[in-house]
Amino acid sequence: MNKSSEIKQNYTATRNACKLCAPLGASVVFKGIEGCVPMIHGSQGCATYIRRYMISHYKEPVDIASSNFSEETTVYGGAKNFIDGIDNVIRQYHPKVMGIASTCLAETIGEDVPALIREYQKAHEGEDLPYFAFASTPSYQGSHMDGFHETVLSVVKVLAETGKVGNHVNLFSGFISPADIRYLKDIFADFGLEGVIVPDYSDSLDNPYWKDYKLLPEGGTPLTDIKRSGSAMASIEFGSVFNRGSLYGKVKNPKKLHTAGTWLEETMSVPNTRITLPIGIGATDRFFELLSTYSGNPVPEKHAREKGRLIDAYVDGHKYVFGKRAIVFGEEDFVLGLVSFLLEIGIMPVLVASGGESGLLKEEVTRIIEESGTTLDVNPIIVNGMDFETINDMVEELKPDIMIGSSKGYYISRRLDIPLIRVGFPIHDRFGAQRLLHIGYKGTQELFDRIANALIEYKQEKSKVGYKYI
Repeated sequence: MNKSSEIKQNYTATRNACKLCAPLGASVVFKGIEGCVPMIHGSQGCATYIRRYMISHYKEPVDIASSNFSEETTVYGGAKNFIDGIDNVIRQYHPKVMGIASTCLAETIGEDVPALIREYQKAHEGEDLPYFAFASTPSYQGSHMDGFHETVLSVVKVLAETGKVGNHVNLFSGFISPADIRYLKDIFADFGLEGVIVPDYSDSLDNPYWKDYKLLPEGGTPLTDIKRSGSAMASIEFGSVFNRGSLYGKVKNPKKLHTAGTWLEETMSVPNTRITLPIGIGATDRFFELLSTYSGNPVPEKHAREKGRLIDAYVDGHKYVFGKRAIVFGEEDFVLGLVSFLLEIGIMPVLVASGGESGLLKEEVTRIIEESGTTLDVNPIIVNGMDFETINDMVEELKPDIMIGSSKGYYISRRLDIPLIRVGFPIHDRFGAQRLLHIGYKGTQELFDRIANALIEYKQEKSKVGYKYI
């Protein structure tokens, strides 16, 4: 039994979970759909919590409606609140899509949201109604990433249409930053390839300055693009874990992954390929090889030079990062991308942790280590269902030099007096989180520079005499 298992057995409750709620992930996706207004079917507190987290990270106004459960609603059901909420949103926002996510409370009392939607559509037959996309997202089923992927699947199921195979490629990129999405658009354009990225919140959650407030911010994947996702030449999905939360094996076939990409493949014959999130040279190479295959074009010179500069940076900065010990935490597929990158630059991941509950993290990290051909001095501790207090209990013996993850790890890094490289979501104690690049050669370059400089700065600040050259 490893140390992490022994520590976790001392507690019967999660303490400061290393994950967020499933409807939050759903809300991020809905904000990345053109003309979509999210509505949380549950208590007002759920919507308020989600708005607070998203506004603090993205520094943008975020409107999320709520059916506003009360004690009475919890006993007698939320049908009336649901209808009133839909009516209010349509009257005030005139959305193209109503994105509806359920909460723990709504699911626990057995609310049949699809039936409520059908009843509403029947009662308003003949009217110009928005599309309705529903995602079942109780947080006891998994994390915000389970909610994210369930919602992408829901939106595609509602809107995708079959048709003559086009020249475009679907990209289901997962929970990345608006800057990452903008960079992906540039990459597709550089390959001369048309991409349908779902979701696309690169504008809606990182808008330019508005003189007047907009009820529906600009941006989002156009509905026409989602409709033609069923006629794409191929789909690419970043990740391997996706929405396999704690109940996945109990309510679904655990060997059959249900994502937007697999659904399009099975239903509309769109070939689907899954790859590790392209952080680092190796993972980005695989992504670019796919784009070359689909476009028929070689890697553009611009990106070849970005790769060359990144390799040069690895050589120049190797002595500052090699052999350092890191704690990596966050969403499972994001963490897997980071581990692949860290192995490239010689940093040893001594703890790989996620609040996700797939149970697949150890298997996937082991696969990445074996594929990299790296021999580690210390086998990393790899844990699903982790919380920050458990991480805090473990770190003394791990002797990390650096932590890599969201700002929720700050108090641990502060106590240990080691650098925290803020990546992913949420980042609440720094400015510009929505503009952080993580992926591709360019994003990897920025991430490598941040890690190297954090380690250099730490050594410089701890020096008794100080120095001006490295």
